[in-house]
Amino acid sequence: MDQDQLRFKGKIITDQVAENITRVEELAYELKVEEVMTRNITILSPDQKMREVLEAFRKARISGAPVVKHGELVGIVSIEDLIHSMEDNDLDGPVEKYMTSQILTIRENDPVVEALKIFVNLRFGRLPVLNADGRLVGIITKGDVTRGVLKGLEQDYQVEELKRYRAKHLFEDIESDRTSLILRYNIRQGDFTHGGAASSHIKRALIRLGASPVIARRIGIAIYEAEMNLIIHTENGGIIRVEIEPHQISIDITDDGPGIKDIELAMKPGYSTATEAVREMGFGAGMGLVNIARCVDFMKLESTLGKGTRLKIKVFLKEDDKFSESNPTNKETTS
Repeated sequence: MDQDQLRFKGKIITDQVAENITRVEELAYELKVEEVMTRNITILSPDQKMREVLEAFRKARISGAPVVKHGELVGIVSIEDLIHSMEDNDLDGPVEKYMTSQILTIRENDPVVEALKIFVNLRFGRLPVLNADGRLVGIITKGDVTRGVLKGLEQDYQVEELKRYRAKHLFEDIESDRTSLILRYNIRQGDFTHGGAASSHIKRALIRLGASPVIARRIGIAIYEAEMNLIIHTENGGIIRVEIEPHQISIDITDDGPGIKDIELAMKPGYSTATEAVREMGFGAGMGLVNIARCVDFMKLESTLGKGTRLKIKVFLKEDDKFSESNPTNKETTS
């Protein structure tokens, strides 16, 4: 594979660089927006005066709020809009005059990482959160993400330690010359509600089996991007197959259509064939394959128009990364 495909922020992926993939970043892929968003929010109407916005912001100690008319989200007003009205000496002007009506939203079942991408790329401070019916159910800010991640760190430690202990001792009495543990997941096209579930399950399985956090996180991110590609770009979904061995982890992602016309072009950052509807949901930025390549040691993409696509990726385990002798991957296990 081209060395450029192994680079992350200008550096070759090594154990030292991969350590920068922290547990916080991992949680950003696991947590859903609905788990961290603020539900009890201040809602304004377009005919209210900006003077009322000032008072609402002061009382709630917030810097932005959604604007709703007849139950429908029609805009968002921020502290910047308030300052604009004050510069115009127009605090008695209506909210609809200053609010932003071109709104970018996010769904409550989206992973938190999708909100973070929008915050970073577009420099937004908040995003209205919609449910499956398109109704406003909350708002998410960078502060909400921070609090949600901290809570997640507090809650998962003891539970994860117990499950990890059980997994490591599951097959201790089974002997085998060569062992592999096979995990298989069926991904449905368009299933954004469960997007990221497979990658989360695989990552946790690796940790519980004794893989280093660095390896588990690299693979988790790579599989998340592949999983979302199956959800976004296929006609019937696809299959993710993971084979875990003491010396390497191999992942095979397959689907039966529509195929990729130009693989070289598809590997370029920013290139995407996602529909406008998918883009409006915050997906399809054209970085999926690029992010996969940054996290793995081997990657091969094969595709035939009208027949499907197959992506093979591998992560090779160095001596310090290999599973311990008491680990199930050194025993005869298949699933």
